[in-house]
Amino acid sequence: MATASTISRRPDARFLLAHPAHFIALGFGAGLAPKAPGTFGTVVGLLLCWALQPFLPPLAIALLAIPLFLVGIWACGVTGRALGVMDSGSIVWDEVVAFLPLAAFAATIGPQVFAFVLFRLFDIWKPFPIRQLEKRIPGGLGVMADDVLAALYAFICFYLTYASLARLPA
Repeated sequence: MATASTISRRPDARFLLAHPAHFIALGFGAGLAPKAPGTFGTVVGLLLCWALQPFLPPLAIALLAIPLFLVGIWACGVTGRALGVMDSGSIVWDEVVAFLPLAAFAATIGPQVFAFVLFRLFDIWKPFPIRQLEKRIPGGLGVMADDVLAALYAFICFYLTYASLARLPA
């Protein structure tokens, strides 16, 4: 139920700019996309990776996800409470942060596109125990945690695929 401090409609640019937590949780505006905001949030993660790649090695980019995750717990919690829906589709910081290490280790555009597709597949599908994790962990931590697990599933599939391809004769 929405209160005076919550909204019961889709967030807009005014909501995005009303609080720093909203700006972060909505992925700098990616969460305002009318269709597939999670995909747009994942694109923000990829763009962030590309911006960092000239300056940082993949491991450093992946480790940067740790403080960004912690910021996300706060930002997604504040924004979810303001929206009246904790894991609103408009909250995409979880996609941004969860995809960042995967994009960093994929390193180049071809593998990054493959990693992107895998991540979106697992984030949308939410196989066991991702969906249960999302429902059982409250607040911003729950919002962030399920996407990290989806990224882990995507990373395992990504790694196994590339390891298998490396064994194929040329």
